[in-house]
Amino acid sequence: MAAKEHADTFLDRFASNASDEASPEHADGARPSDGENLETALLREQIIEALRGVYDPEIPVNIYDLGLIYRLDIDQAQAVRIQMTLTAPGCPVAHTFPGMVECAVKCVPGVSDASVELVWDPPWTQERMSEAARLQLGLL
Repeated sequence: MAAKEHADTFLDRFASNASDEASPEHADGARPSDGENLETALLREQIIEALRGVYDPEIPVNIYDLGLIYRLDIDQAQAVRIQMTLTAPGCPVAHTFPGMVECAVKCVPGVSDASVELVWDPPWTQERMSEAARLQLGLL
């Protein structure tokens, strides 16, 4: 897909979801900020796609649609800072999983650096999952 077509598709989808408070982008800090330029908005979209390629090791759903990403910030230098959680504090991958997420984000073209912080507040609940994740897990 050409860059302009991708931008148009993203903008159409962004505009159609602008008031959708139930989508993951609007349920947490991963949503675009009001002053975000088109380049940063497109980078955010690519980062979200990369996050959708990372799966929870115990649940067959990607971490973005599971609602594990609480905050996604992109600064002017294209450095990315993510706050995420896990489904349970005792998760056996708590020490290694943030590094896997960081690597996935650093692989996105245009990202200059990435850091991932694991947070436990607020605790993760099933309400943070997207509708697609709930459907995939048979919860709808």
